[in-house]
Amino acid sequence: MTATSGVSAHGGRLAGKVAVITGTASGQGRAAAIRFAAEGAVVVGCDLATEGAEQTVQLVTASGGQMISTHPLDLADEDAVEPLMRMVGSRFGRIDILYANAGATGFAPVDQIGWSDWKFVMRNELDVTILPVKHAWPYLKRAKGAAVILVGSTAGVTGSTTNARVAHTVAKGGIVAVTKQLAAEGAPHGIRVNCVSPGMIATPATSADLLASHHPMRDIARHIPLGRIGTSDEVAACALFLASDEAGYVTGANLMVDGGWSAVLPG
Repeated sequence: MTATSGVSAHGGRLAGKVAVITGTASGQGRAAAIRFAAEGAVVVGCDLATEGAEQTVQLVTASGGQMISTHPLDLADEDAVEPLMRMVGSRFGRIDILYANAGATGFAPVDQIGWSDWKFVMRNELDVTILPVKHAWPYLKRAKGAAVILVGSTAGVTGSTTNARVAHTVAKGGIVAVTKQLAAEGAPHGIRVNCVSPGMIATPATSADLLASHHPMRDIARHIPLGRIGTSDEVAACALFLASDEAGYVTGANLMVDGGWSAVLPG
């Protein structure tokens, strides 16, 4: 674990808040860690990838932010997740923000997906979301106006003719649905729960598969109304809004961050 001490005295939209962000070693999680810390939050990160997670801590602290990170950590292992949240609660007394960003997936059509592949996607998209929420919940209750941000996808609201992804669709559809249930359960405690649903975003993961030269979705940008692939920083900016007090009257929402991809028919 790499650690700093205290709660940030920086100004900003998240000044004085404690933000747990999962999957901070790269991509959207790293972008969020940097952005949230720049806005004054103390960031608590975690990831399986030790080297990337440590690099994110260095990037945050080099720019004057505050971050601690536990790595490697398997977010689908309840015996690992519960101590993490207990540590944060003990150290800071509360959790103001939980951004359940971490995830990994796989793609296959329904008649070809192996059962082990199905379970991999459920474990690494649903379990890694629900377990942090479950164990952060008591500490979110202690905060005044806590915020939870989950990560859905365009896959959670639409089908695809170019990417056979039945397990991914089920998992992300579940995230969109559970956002509404958690919003209902959190409201009496002042906990807001919202979801960001990215479309095609340039990350190390998408560059290696969906945007690779051999994949049928490599030229998907021409089907996106805004005509381009999104960035991790753009997703982080939307998550920042939902985490901030500016979204104080927003709960149960699913914010599509997809350049209009899910809003129109192709062609």
